[in-house]
Order: sequence, then C-alpha cells, then structure tokens
Amino acid sequence: MVRARVSTGLAVALFAIVTSSLVNAVEESAEPEATPAPVAVDRPPLPSRSSTMAADLLRQLPPSEFISLNADKDDFVALWRPANVAEPKGVIVLLPGEGESTNWPRGIGPLRRGLPDHGWHTLSLSLPDSPGLLLPPATEQTPEQPTDEPEPEQPTEEPPPSEAGYLPEEAAAVPDEPAADDGDAQDPAETAETAAPKPEQAEQIAARIEAALAFARSKQPAAIVLLGQGTGGYWAARYLQQRAPADVRHLLVIQPRQPEGQDEPLAQLVPTLKLATGDFYYKDAGSEQQTARERLNASRRIQHPAYRQVGLPQQTGDRPSDQEVLVRRVRGWLKREI
Repeated sequence: MVRARVSTGLAVALFAIVTSSLVNAVEESAEPEATPAPVAVDRPPLPSRSSTMAADLLRQLPPSEFISLNADKDDFVALWRPANVAEPKGVIVLLPGEGESTNWPRGIGPLRRGLPDHGWHTLSLSLPDSPGLLLPPATEQTPEQPTDEPEPEQPTEEPPPSEAGYLPEEAAAVPDEPAADDGDAQDPAETAETAAPKPEQAEQIAARIEAALAFARSKQPAAIVLLGQGTGGYWAARYLQQRAPADVRHLLVIQPRQPEGQDEPLAQLVPTLKLATGDFYYKDAGSEQQTARERLNASRRIQHPAYRQVGLPQQTGDRPSDQEVLVRRVRGWLKREI
C-alpha cells in the first residue's frame, strides 16, 4: 500500500516536471528572435507616367473628349475636340513633349482648346514614356507570420500633377528626373531584360502617329497638320521624314528639342522636309535662340520654299496671357499658309 502511494506521488511529480518543461519550451519558441525571416515577394511594375497622367485627366475632363486609339496592339488615350464652326478647316494632330500630358498647361492644352474656335478640329496624343522614365519592378519584405512590432511606413509615390487647368510649373514632372527606386536595388542587367520585349520608343511613337492620322482621315478633313511641342516636334518631323504621307503638308514645331539618344540634329531634320513649316521659339531663351538660328541657316542653305520662323515675345509670367499670345500666333500662321 505504501509502495502504491509512493509510485502515485512520483508519477504526479514527473507529470508536473514534463508539463513545466513543455510550457517553458513554448514560451521560448515565442520569443522575438525566433521569428522566421521575412521573404522577398516580387511586386508588379508601377504604371507608366503617361498612364498615370491619363488616369488623372479622366477624373477631370468630360468623357466626350476622350477617344481610345490602337497602335500595334497598344491601346492609348487621345483627346478630341471638334471645330466650333459649320465648315471645319481641317484637323491638327498635337504631339506633347517628353513628360507632358495630352492637356499640358503650356502650349498643348491652350492650343487644343483654343483652335476649335477658329475652325480646327484638334486631336492631342499621349506618347509613350522614354526609356529613362520606365520604372523597374520593386520587391517588398513580407513576413510569413504577423508580429506585434509596428510595420515601417512605406514611401508613397508623389501624386502626378493635374494638367486639366493652368498649374504652377513646379508641379510638372521633370523629363530628365531619374526614376525613383521604390524597393530593393535591382541589377541593371535584370532591368534591361525586363524592358527588352517592348518595342523601341521611336517605333511606338510612329505607330501612334499613324493611328492618329487614320482617325483624322476618317473625318475627311480639308487639311491635316502635325504640331509638336518640345521633343514632340522632333518626333513629328522624324515621322514626316520617314513616312512622307501625301495628305500631311504642314508642320508646326514649338520650342522643338532633340530627345536624348537621337543622333540626328533638328537643324538637319526640320528644314530638309520641304513642307510648309512654322518654327516657333521664345526670344528670351538664349539657348533656344542659338538652336533656332541653326535651323534657320540650314533652311537658307537649301533654299527652303516655305520655312518660316516665328519669334515669340518674352513671357510676362501671366500664364493665361502668354498662352493666348501663342494661340494667336499659331492661328495667324495657319491663316497665312492654309
């Protein structure tokens, strides 16, 4: 009887020891240093700058102004405004510069809204981002199990500027601004491999201009004019040089600029087209005056039959007034040439 009681007491003691050991093991396994290491998870690439600006405009402009065009299976957005007259003079296809939207507050926006009052349909294109603006896919650290520690705040991308109205220039995206890295650094070879399947930028732009011209022709216009601002002027001239469409006989360039990575200078590209060309530049910009002089001299050397430069007056800082001057000068050139 005594042995039975001793055995029972020993069993109870052993059970208590084992239970205590198990509790201690569980508590030790729950300590922070035993937390599994976070696992890197790939995120999809951020949307392009041009897509973000188009989405912003969708929230601000009437849906009736938006049309969707397709260029080699690439859907893109354009802004259409019909002429406010009974007998339209034609269609003006507008190409914004690098980093600019279809309704950019300088040049493109005022022209696309103002020229319909003077008999012109306007079609403003969105152009693909340059390779320097492509953002690589990022990775983020995702733990397998939640922890009690607060998650660090993730950097948020700066919201894109709203281009529907006249906005401060500082709000505009800087074309030469390097792409922001939103995650772990990525090997340059991987980034190049990611971007490799996409068509060359020049091919994409040419395809979009072709789609825009097809839409313009569907309106059976009396005339079709290509108007490019900044780097858009370069791409418009290059397209006309390579494709030479018979029904596009007028070119307008406003502050034209040669894109990075393109070897052919504007002075060799614009004057040699032998089209009715309006070359607009601002007199108060020293660098613009120099490049404008080079284009003018090139046109004189080949005796261009219809090349005309228009020096815009010094900007006053009153944006609506300055943009009205631009619209008036462009309208005057169109009235003389067409």
